[in-house]
Amino acid sequence: MMDGQVIEKLRLPSPHPRIKLYFVTYLSDGLKVKGYLTEPETDEKLPGFLYLRGGIKNVGMPRIARLIQFSAEGFIVFAPFYRGNKGGEGQEDFAGHDRNDAINACLVLHNHAKVQKHHIHLFGFSRGGAMALFTAASLGFVRSTVCWNGVSDMKLTYEERIDLRRMMKRVIGTPTKYPDRYDWRTPLNTTAKILCPVLIIHGVKDEHVSIEHGYRLEANLKEQGKKVETWYFEKFIHFFPEPDNRNTVVQLTEWMKRQ
Repeated sequence: MMDGQVIEKLRLPSPHPRIKLYFVTYLSDGLKVKGYLTEPETDEKLPGFLYLRGGIKNVGMPRIARLIQFSAEGFIVFAPFYRGNKGGEGQEDFAGHDRNDAINACLVLHNHAKVQKHHIHLFGFSRGGAMALFTAASLGFVRSTVCWNGVSDMKLTYEERIDLRRMMKRVIGTPTKYPDRYDWRTPLNTTAKILCPVLIIHGVKDEHVSIEHGYRLEANLKEQGKKVETWYFEKFIHFFPEPDNRNTVVQLTEWMKRQ
């Protein structure tokens, strides 16, 4: 069996009458990793949407209602939980080796019989932004990437998020003692390999992932001649209010379809 291969697919009750929901087990680095898959009921092939969550462990776990929102815009959506979560094997290491869980989850979509193989899009929220950028840098077939309030510099996260330092010291170590580990987890160092357009969405008042992450990513991509678009929202924090959140979902999926 190969990485990116689905080894179990269990149907779950769906909150949407025309979108199927599954609990999926797939392989990543030989580990059994779990995730949610949503499929609109249609005979047509659809674009794929890789939803890359933020947080770690139970914090930031993908919400079914959120995945249904994206799937209702006409996508087959796959959202990995990353290794060590919801019964999955291994341990998360915060954009370290667990980035392969995102890359192999993208292969799950690429291998899906009903996914348009050249229309696979990446979406990363918060820490998932780093995962999306690493995936885009690793897979040349990705059509577009969206980073919504995404992490682009792991050392900056350590500096800003005093509440996360205990976890980051345990999982990674400190930036002063292990600078290489932070450089390795910083997607700004791999963006040269990204071939697809990138959309940066960020709330200027974000208190969890500062707008500086968005600014640094924008400058980095422009410096390398990459195609980048930015939607900065002056009044918004980490979580956008309704109806702006819903409107942004519609607009970003329309942006994806134009790429």
